[in-house]
Amino acid sequence: MKKLFSLLFIILLVTLVTFKTANAWFNHSDEVAENKEIIVLLHGLGRSNTSMWLLASRLEDAGYYVQRVGYSSLHQKPDEILQDISLQINQCCQNHTQNVNFVGHSLGGLMVRAYLQNNKVEKLGRVVLLGTPNKGSKAADHFSNSWLMDILGPTAKALGTDDKSFPKSLKPPYYPVGIIAGELKSKLNDTVIPGKDDGLVSVEATKIDGMTDFIIIETGHSMMRYDGEVADQTIEFIKKWCV
Repeated sequence: MKKLFSLLFIILLVTLVTFKTANAWFNHSDEVAENKEIIVLLHGLGRSNTSMWLLASRLEDAGYYVQRVGYSSLHQKPDEILQDISLQINQCCQNHTQNVNFVGHSLGGLMVRAYLQNNKVEKLGRVVLLGTPNKGSKAADHFSNSWLMDILGPTAKALGTDDKSFPKSLKPPYYPVGIIAGELKSKLNDTVIPGKDDGLVSVEATKIDGMTDFIIIETGHSMMRYDGEVADQTIEFIKKWCV
């Protein structure tokens, strides 16, 4: 039975990661950013900036200027991704006169934290992390020696829960950060991810020392990007903690 669950979980991972990854630079809303707060939006593993289109649209409708940052997640190491996104974010946002907020889905949330750990943003606003494995991924642990990790690349291999993993290398936030965790009712993957989870990341793994706010929403890991309540809670947190 355990082998069956592992096989099903591999199928789920391959389904979630559709290999639509690209080293495309940012896409932005068509409206002029003058007098608008910016939201920098980062996608997760195996995706591209186009995968965040619906969430970006909802954030734009709420009055924000949105920059969707793209990066190649299946072929680069975390430090290479950081260098890539830093060039993009610095180009678009460092001299902006309004607040600059960040929203990251899954791996994108870790990259947001890494960027802010290594860069100073003068008008830094709020940060929202969606299904981000802040304490590392039990799934990455479980499949660490499998062929699946060879496909997913070096960054996926670095997402485990050991002390040398990429998530464990990040410092606690010095900025207001809201955490949104997803939860699915199915228990089919309990052998891989014990406890409540969104199908890929456990609820407990999303938590971080120093977090400002936290909420659990009934949605799956990949579907968080399209979930209306996730978008509403993201907007609410950014507005609620407006300085």
